[in-house]
Formats: sequence, structure tokens, C-alpha cells
Amino acid sequence: MNAVPNPVDPTPEGGQPPISLAAERARAQLHEEIERVRSGVEEMLAEQGAASAEGEALRRELDALREDTRLFVKKRTKRVERKLEGRIEGVEQRTERLESRIDQVESDRAAAEVRIHTATEQMLDELLREIRAIAELLTGRD
Repeated sequence: MNAVPNPVDPTPEGGQPPISLAAERARAQLHEEIERVRSGVEEMLAEQGAASAEGEALRRELDALREDTRLFVKKRTKRVERKLEGRIEGVEQRTERLESRIDQVESDRAAAEVRIHTATEQMLDELLREIRAIAELLTGRD
């Protein structure tokens, strides 16, 4: 018995995300069904005499169906991967925007702290000058 070839390498290539669990499960079920049908056809051919021309035609048709199924699964898997990549790119873009906004808020906060510190220092300096002026007036009157 020949095993059905794996149409898509299950290991992710480079930075590609792994195939979703649902896609893997569907692919496994599809392969099981294909294997079951192929086994049934092979048993039927063995019973009828596999050497007959009709058996060879059925075997070729079965091989063609196997290839069509492999291509179909490969196409669907790539489509799901492209959609997933698009969603990941969208999340990355939103993350970058949020990080930029957080950086801007931090910068604004630091600038506000400097302004508050400077304003407080100026206010205290002015208050000190006023207190000295009052003290000079009070000491000058005596």
C-alpha cells in the first residue's frame, strides 16, 4: 500500500505562521477519506483482476484524483495562510501605532513634568523675593 503524499510541508518555512488546527484536522480527515477510498478501489481491482485494462484505467483515474486532491488541499492551505498573514500584518500595524502613541504620551508627560518643575521653581523664586522685600521693609522701619 502506498501512502498518500503530504501536499504541504507541515513545518512552517521561514517566518510563515503554522497552519491552524482546524486546517490540519480537515486535511487529516481528507487524507483518511482518500486513503479509505483508495484502499477500497485497490481491493476491488484485486478481486476483478488488476491486470485488466479496465483496472489500469481505474488506477490512472484514482491517481489523477489523488493529484487533484493534493493540489486542491495545497491551494486551500495557501489561501488560509495568506488570510492569516494579512491579519497578522494588521495586528502588527496596530501594535506599531499604539507603541508610537505610547512613546508620544511618555514624551508629553516628561515635557509636562519639566514645565511644572520650572513653573514651580519660578513661583518659589518670586515668593522668596517678595518675602525678602517684606523683610527689608520690616527691618528698615525699625
